[in-house]
Amino acid sequence: MPSRDFKRTDRVGAELRRELALLVHAAVRDHGLPSVSVSDVEVTRDLDWATVWVTALQPERSTEAMKALKELAVEFRRELSRSMRLRRVPELRFKYDDSVDKGERIETLLRQDAARAPAADEKGDDEQE
Repeated sequence: MPSRDFKRTDRVGAELRRELALLVHAAVRDHGLPSVSVSDVEVTRDLDWATVWVTALQPERSTEAMKALKELAVEFRRELSRSMRLRRVPELRFKYDDSVDKGERIETLLRQDAARAPAADEKGDDEQE
């Protein structure tokens, strides 16, 4: 008998991510929230809790968006119970995913370093002649 490639928590997490992406997009549009997107959903083994990782298009407004999403969590859970075929929909915990912000910061630092490197190389070439 072949083993399963995915655990049930992975499948439930993927389905929650798809459904929550639609709900969050609608909430952003309807409530005038800063633009955010669902990057990942992690579900506990007992399916009681789901951690929803969210990224913001404008990192400076991320706290405003997170506060609003936490307030809407009960409403999202109610909508999920109507749209998904689960006996019990997990409680939602929203957390900000700052990996995109960190990646942009690293990219900026690398660009700055690359811009300085040619200037240093030119000075070194002048000294060797």
